[in-house]
Amino acid sequence: MSRRIAKFAWAAVTGLCLSLPAAASELVMFERAGCGWCARFNAEIAPIYAKTDEGRDAPLRRVDLGKPLPADLAGIDPGAFTPTFVIVDQGREIGRIRGYPGEAFFFGLLGRIMNATNRPQART
Repeated sequence: MSRRIAKFAWAAVTGLCLSLPAAASELVMFERAGCGWCARFNAEIAPIYAKTDEGRDAPLRRVDLGKPLPADLAGIDPGAFTPTFVIVDQGREIGRIRGYPGEAFFFGLLGRIMNATNRPQART
């Protein structure tokens, strides 16, 4: 019996309700080799991103456009520009940032997308 089935069985037996977490949001970064703006993002934002509220709410996932898209992103258009940042929640795109606007604007744009989806406001 799998762990998940065992948890449900245990909940049924004890009368407890278990709630499963929703699929996590993620920030998908579509990038390609030689992208100068990707390198700038990597220098300015990437080292701190996971430590921010945004990074905890939507962890960074990198996708190399020089390789086939992962199957779970087949319905997401990566666009023509790199980097392109797409917030994906439960397999659906909820917003994007085309290009890297620089450190001063990145978190503001990301916050607007996250707030527009009725998510708690993230702060750095």
